[in-house]
Amino acid sequence: MSFSRRQRLAVFASGTGSNFEAMMHSNDRDFDVVMLICDKPKAHVIGKAASFGIETVVLDPATFPSKEAYEQEIIEKLTRAKVDWIALAGYMRLIGSTLLEAFEHKIINIHPSLLPSFPGLNAVGQALEAGVKVSGVTIHYVDEGMDTGPIIAQEPVTVFPHDTEESLLQRIQQVEHVLYTRVLSEITKQSN
Repeated sequence: MSFSRRQRLAVFASGTGSNFEAMMHSNDRDFDVVMLICDKPKAHVIGKAASFGIETVVLDPATFPSKEAYEQEIIEKLTRAKVDWIALAGYMRLIGSTLLEAFEHKIINIHPSLLPSFPGLNAVGQALEAGVKVSGVTIHYVDEGMDTGPIIAQEPVTVFPHDTEESLLQRIQQVEHVLYTRVLSEITKQSN
């Protein structure tokens, strides 16, 4: 009889870590979060990872001679920890070919819009400025582009006339915090 092991996931984050925290609190998580990779030494997510006992690696890209060297260091850390999947959760840098080749079809991102609309930074502000009636959440595989990888799942969020960036972002994050863990669980279970 063979037993399948739970998939091991690293979260990459640069900010507050609300999606990271939601993953850690989820009772529906069918994967193990084993590492946090962070590129900002003062990011709030670092303290959240510590509170859950998650190994944290903080690497400042400016201290490396190239993006390839930076990503190679990340790959060494991920390999040592036997990481199967990478989940980007507010990681504010493009993934390069070095990491994409090492984790081909194993890097997932979450984005606060219904892609292909409003890729990149400040998607919530872009949606409000455009006057759309519906925005939402997209979970997609990562490729070389800015939020251009194949879409895995999307969920709409209504934009109300009185919405501010803060109010819309709060409703989008409520969806993100449930949807991301659910989709990651489905994907990682399928690869077992």
